[in-house]
Amino acid sequence: MRKQFFPAKILLFGEYGVMENSVGISIPHNSYTGSLEFHTKFNTKILYSNYEIKKYYNFLSILEKKRRNLIKLNLRKLHEDLQKGIFFHSNIPQGYGIGSSGALVAAIYDRYAKKKLEKCLKHAIILKEIFSKMESFFHGKSSGIDPLTCYLNIPLLIHSKTDITEIKFAKNNNKNKGTIFLLNSGFPGKTSSMARFFIEKLKNPKFRKILKNEFIIYNEKCVESFLKKDFEFLLKNVKILSTWIFNNLRPMIPKKLWKIWEEGILNNRYYLKLCGSGGGGFILGFTKNYEISKNKLKKYTTKVVFHF
Repeated sequence: MRKQFFPAKILLFGEYGVMENSVGISIPHNSYTGSLEFHTKFNTKILYSNYEIKKYYNFLSILEKKRRNLIKLNLRKLHEDLQKGIFFHSNIPQGYGIGSSGALVAAIYDRYAKKKLEKCLKHAIILKEIFSKMESFFHGKSSGIDPLTCYLNIPLLIHSKTDITEIKFAKNNNKNKGTIFLLNSGFPGKTSSMARFFIEKLKNPKFRKILKNEFIIYNEKCVESFLKKDFEFLLKNVKILSTWIFNNLRPMIPKKLWKIWEEGILNNRYYLKLCGSGGGGFILGFTKNYEISKNKLKKYTTKVVFHF
C-alpha cells in the first residue's frame, strides 16, 4: 500500500485552555512522523504496535455499535489488515506531548473511513468532532485538535470549539533572533493522569475563577502578540504565563525541572511552558537568544521549533 505519513503536532498555546473553549495555536511538526505499514519482518516493536491497534480496533467497534463515531469506518478491512500484521511505523515518542496518538488516529481515519472527508479547512469542525470521539480511547477525553492538526498538516488557529482557521507562517532564517524550542525532560508523561488532575482542579470554584480571569487571558495575549509578530510583547506574556503555571500547576511540571523553570523566569534568559498535558515528555521554551539558552540548558536535549 502507498505510505501516507502523518506529522507530530505542537500546541504552541492553549494547553488545557482549549478544553475551556479558549484560543490556541496548533502546528504540525514534521521532524516526527508516523505511517501505517505492513511488516516485512517481525520484531518486538512491530508486534507491540499491532497488538495496541487491535485493542483500538475493539474500541472503534464499540463506538460503531453505539453510533458515536459520526462516520462509518471499514472495520472489516482494518481487522483483515491486523491479521496481516499492519502496524504504525512512527518515530513520534509516546507520552511526550507532540501527538503520537493524534497521528495514529489521523492515519486510521485516512485509510479506513468509508466516506473520507478531504484534507481541507472547510471540514475542520466535523473532522474535529470525529477525531474527538476516536482519540478518547487514548486519553479519556480529547478535543480532537491533535488528530486534526496531524491530518490537515497545516498550522491552525483555534478561536473556539466551532471556529478554526489556518495560520500562514513567514519563514525566518535569522538564527540570532528569538526562538521557540522543545526541551526533552527525558521521560514520558501520562496524559490521562494529568488530565484527571486538571479536571479535579476545575471542580474548585476558586481555581476555575483564576483560570478564567488569569491563565486564559494570559494565553490569549500570547496568541495575539504571536499573530501580530510582536515578539517582545510575546516574551513578556510568556513569562507571565510561565510564572502562573509554576505557581498554580506545579505538579504538572516534572520535579527535576522546577529549578531550571524558575531560573529562566528570574534571569529572563528563557521561559518554559507545558507542551501538551505535562508530567514529562517535552517542554516548550521561548528565548531571545537560543545559543545562550541552549548552553544554560546543556544537561537537556533541545530542538528548534520556530525562529522569530
